Amino acid sequence: MPSAQFRYVFKDERTQPAADLLSRIPAFAPRRVADLGCGPGFSTELIARRFPDAEIIGIEHSEKAFQMARTRLPGIQFETLDICQWTPAEPFDLIFSNGALQWLPNHRHLVPKLLSFVAKGGFLALQIPDNLQEPNRALIRMIAAEGPWAEKLLPIAKSEPNNEAYEDLYAALRPICASMEIWETTYFHPINGVWSIVAWMKASGVDPFLVALDTNERRGFLRQYVKALAMEYPVQTDGKVLLRIPRLFIVAQR
Repeated sequence: MPSAQFRYVFKDERTQPAADLLSRIPAFAPRRVADLGCGPGFSTELIARRFPDAEIIGIEHSEKAFQMARTRLPGIQFETLDICQWTPAEPFDLIFSNGALQWLPNHRHLVPKLLSFVAKGGFLALQIPDNLQEPNRALIRMIAAEGPWAEKLLPIAKSEPNNEAYEDLYAALRPICASMEIWETTYFHPINGVWSIVAWMKASGVDPFLVALDTNERRGFLRQYVKALAMEYPVQTDGKVLLRIPRLFIVAQR
């Protein structure tokens, strides 16, 4: 998963989908809640406000994010675990994940497995960015594959996450859940120019490319990336550029 040190960048924009997902969970009183891929704990804090009487556990793979979450929310239990290897000893009434599963493989297997950890009548609530074909994501793979650094970066570009089609997730979940909502929302974020898109990407995919390059290569790579971004993201009348991010949402009841 990506480095946690940049997760404070665009906090409001990154937390809004968690709030939107939480608002679609029907009224109930969960006893145990797990927040998978909780990062620095912003989604966990929202869950705690919604369900103040629940026992909440935050699961995070990154040690840096884990430490930030534990510092911000000392009253909540956090664990550093790989979601793919997570097997709880007892079921949860709500398993929640905001913007984490896109880094993990084989959703058609993983998502039903997560639902199996939900108690009868409880909910699995997921938000998964569906933006792999958006210009900011597609361009970085293209530049990695076509530049003088291709030998170094092509394996990284090929290892970029591949989200499952929503039809496949629906087909995998629908036979094993009591009810299900699935929808997509596209967010348009006005941000301060294409270098802000690079800053956004620091938390979601550019670092693996940069760390593989030496200083001069890194400068050249970023120069080409920013030039390509400027062609795809025109400046608006207020001086901003609009970063478009489609996100897939699922709320499934066990």
